[in-house]
Amino acid sequence: MEFFCYHRDRPGSLALRERLVEAHWSYMDGFDKELIARGPTFGADGETPTGSVHIVDLPDAAAARAFAFEEPGWQAGAYRDVLVRRWRNLLGRTMWEFPGGRSGGNRYLVLGLGPERPVDDLAVPATFRDELIAFGPLLSDDGSARLGTAALLRAADADAARAVLEGVERYAGIEVHDWEFGGRR
Repeated sequence: MEFFCYHRDRPGSLALRERLVEAHWSYMDGFDKELIARGPTFGADGETPTGSVHIVDLPDAAAARAFAFEEPGWQAGAYRDVLVRRWRNLLGRTMWEFPGGRSGGNRYLVLGLGPERPVDDLAVPATFRDELIAFGPLLSDDGSARLGTAALLRAADADAARAVLEGVERYAGIEVHDWEFGGRR
């Protein structure tokens, strides 16, 4: 069962996050085989961390909540909140299998949140297929409803990244965050 986890930084927690970076990476190393994608998000300056994305394959929702809430940064108070949602990997690969590689171009996390929709009515947008690193629906806890969409992609700029979801359907809100590949690999 796949899950999308997005820890959002608590304002003023940069020094704490920096002190915890090795503990965070060591914790994530314990989930190396389960991780589909991971990496930090950044503010408008492209340098200040604002959060941490993890897409992970775990046995159930209880394991996903344990994964998210036992993370050292969360335990130490570095994050203000965490979004944990069931997710479905529509690309069927990990970020390390992205044909575009780890570097080159701008990378983004795009979240579309909105009204409940049928689970199976989301398709990978063909015009973005070559730029998508991860793409899939954010689902209700029981998997019976789609509550949004999460995408990691390479794009020219934030507006181009936003377009990956603007062409799909209407969302109550679309968030775009600078993002980069994370981890030790």
